[in-house]
Amino acid sequence: MKQIVNNIRIGTLVNGSTAASVIPQIIPHGFESFGLTFWQTTQGTDLKELALRVREQLAERDIVISTLGVFGNPLTGAGDNYDTLASWERLIDAADAFGTDLVTGFTGRMPGSIDESLTRFGEVFGELSKRAESRGVRIAFENCDMGGTWGRGEWNIAHNPTAWEMMFNTVKADNIGLQWEPCHQMVSLIDPIPQLRKWTSKIFNVHGKDATIAWDVVKEYGIHGPREFVWHRTPGFGDSNWTDIISILRQAGYKGSIDIEGWHDPVYRDELEMTGQVHGLNYLKRCRGGDFVPNPV
Repeated sequence: MKQIVNNIRIGTLVNGSTAASVIPQIIPHGFESFGLTFWQTTQGTDLKELALRVREQLAERDIVISTLGVFGNPLTGAGDNYDTLASWERLIDAADAFGTDLVTGFTGRMPGSIDESLTRFGEVFGELSKRAESRGVRIAFENCDMGGTWGRGEWNIAHNPTAWEMMFNTVKADNIGLQWEPCHQMVSLIDPIPQLRKWTSKIFNVHGKDATIAWDVVKEYGIHGPREFVWHRTPGFGDSNWTDIISILRQAGYKGSIDIEGWHDPVYRDELEMTGQVHGLNYLKRCRGGDFVPNPV
């Protein structure tokens, strides 16, 4: 068994409900970690049984479950989000069985501006952070806007650094942080590099997703015109320098994973999905420095 000694693992996200059948198929590609994700609810999945099956599949391999995630709106619980808060609780309770200490997702959002969500955010994640802390678990929020702005949105408030400051002032807990990726900042025309340097202490997990910005379109049509100006990309096909990103993470002592968030690239999609993901996997490994080479003794 080849041990990962590079500290930062390169993996991918897998739908939790199909993880037991998908993981064995993609292990041979060389992924070093898997983040298991659920959309709005974990109902219908026996988490105890899933943990046993996945751990068996990874036994004798230096591969880990990096995160468990549920992506919905736990603040309102409205409509299809009725079970999202309970799913956060289930995943926090189940994390140890999967061998991870990290549960991730959206913060959720109340109607109106980000400011109007903070009270409810404090109530929900104040309690969840305590539940997590008692189990040795950390919580991280993905920085995806899900089409929201400061003034309105239905899913998540954790997509802007000013909001992060407000969130972490509302819930003062060391075990809550960010599930960060450059893409979600780039779509707002934020430069991710200075932001990364500032926020490394709060970054618990990184999603491997990049973006391509068509600056010629921005300059000619702006960002509210009919022309698309930005696309989500698999790492290796976008604008970010992942060597710089990994270097900044390493300088800050980051020892988590970078898990590729696939199924977004407008070119490497459909029958080319795994072609793109494996290219991204190998690209990120090169940006990490390639295979570990021991120093002479």
